[in-house]
Amino acid sequence: MTIMDKIKPYEKIASQFQVSNESAKYFLNHVQKSFKTERPTHKLIVEFIESQQLEILLAPYEVAQMMNESGAWAFALGTAPPVIEDEEDDLSDWNNKPAYRRNNSKR
Repeated sequence: MTIMDKIKPYEKIASQFQVSNESAKYFLNHVQKSFKTERPTHKLIVEFIESQQLEILLAPYEVAQMMNESGAWAFALGTAPPVIEDEEDDLSDWNNKPAYRRNNSKR
């Protein structure tokens, strides 16, 4: 067993894309959840990402879609997550609220 075999898939993602281990685990789990029933292993997802030589970490569903289209994991995809069309508008209201109103928005 080599040192590379001891590195967990989420650690490879965290290192390659400069994200936390928790974020990398979340990403890999959501790539898996993008498929309806049969889910690829974290190791297979990492190998696929490495083979694509991605420079940025894509959204989990985008990676799942790429895996599906390339035949790397040719199982049915679930429904794509909704796309937030204009995030700026959503945040502008948030930024205009005083901090005490943001923290106690249920009042």
